[in-house]
Amino acid sequence: MIELLDTKFQLASPYWLLALLVLPVVAWLRGRRAVSAMILPFSGAWRRPSFIGGTKLATTLVFLSAVAMILALARPQSVATERHSKSRGYDIILAVDLSGSMEAEDYFVNRKRSNRLQAVKPVLSAFINRRENDRIGLIAFAGRAYTAAPLTFDHKWLARQTERLQIGLIEDGTAIGDALAVATSRLLEGAKERAGEREGAFIVLLTDGENTAGMMEPMEGATLAKEAGIRVYTIAAGKNGYVPFPRRNERGERIGTTQQLLRVDTETLKKISDFTSGEFFRAEDSDTIDQAFQKIDESSTIEFEVRQYSTITELFPYPLYAAAAFALLGLVAGANKFREALA
Repeated sequence: MIELLDTKFQLASPYWLLALLVLPVVAWLRGRRAVSAMILPFSGAWRRPSFIGGTKLATTLVFLSAVAMILALARPQSVATERHSKSRGYDIILAVDLSGSMEAEDYFVNRKRSNRLQAVKPVLSAFINRRENDRIGLIAFAGRAYTAAPLTFDHKWLARQTERLQIGLIEDGTAIGDALAVATSRLLEGAKERAGEREGAFIVLLTDGENTAGMMEPMEGATLAKEAGIRVYTIAAGKNGYVPFPRRNERGERIGTTQQLLRVDTETLKKISDFTSGEFFRAEDSDTIDQAFQKIDESSTIEFEVRQYSTITELFPYPLYAAAAFALLGLVAGANKFREALA
C-alpha cells in the first residue's frame, strides 16, 4: 500500500535569494544616471513621452526577468513523502450472544443503566474501527448460530450490521458450541479465498450464559477451532447473582423491572480459551469489556513492514521559462519604442 504523507516546497540553494537585494540598488543607480542626463544642453529636444514610456516598460520586464532568473538559481523543489507498507492481516470472527439473558441491565453507559447488548455494541464498533487491515465477520447466536456478516474489509458496513443486532431476532437459548462451529467454518472459507495473504485467524466469543442449546457442545466447537489452528478469545459478560431485568407483559411491552438470578459459566469459557491458546476475560462492567477488546487488539496486531521515501521534483525550469519570456518581451518593447523614437 502506498500512502502520500506530505508534500512541501523547499529551495536547494536559498542563498541566491540574497541577489534580490542587489536589484533595488541597480534600479536606484540607474535612476541617478537618468537624472544627470536631463541636465545636458538641449536634452529636452531628445525627450519624447513615447520613448520614455517604452523604456520604463522594457526596464520593468528586464527586472522581472532578473527576479525570475534568481528564483531559478535558488532551485525551488517539490518534496513528496510517501509511505510504502506491506500488510498481512488477520481474519476475525466476532461471535455475539443474543440470548434473552443479554437483556439484564447490570451495566452502566454514560451513567445510565444499560443492558448487556447495548453496552457491548459501541465497544464492538471501536474494535472494528481499530482493525482496518483485517477482514472481520460477525456471528449472532442464541438458540442457533447465524452469520450476520461475512468476512469483509468494509468496516463501515460491518459496524452498521453490528448496530442492528437485537435480542429476540433468534429463538432463545445459548448455543455456544454451534457458534464456534459456524465461526470456524467461515474462517476456513476465508483462508481459501485469501491464500498466502492471511497471517492468521481468531474468534472473539462474547457470551453471558451457560450452553443451553444447539447441536454441539462448547468443547466440541473448541476442538474444531483448535484443529484448524484458530485461537478463541472468550469474554464472559455480566455479573453472577441477582441482576436487574426488564419485566414485560404478554405483548412484550415493558411494565417494570424485576430481579433475576443469572449465572455466567466462566469455567467453560476458560477451558475454551486455554484449549485453543486464546485468552479469557471477565467483563463485569462496560469498562472491563472495553479493556478486554483493547487487550485482544494489542496481543493480535501485526507489525507491518513500513518504508518511507521522498520524491524530489525540480521546479527551477518554470521560473527559468518566465525569465526568458520577460526578457524577450522587454527586448520587443524596447525595440518597438526605439523605432518609434527614430521615426
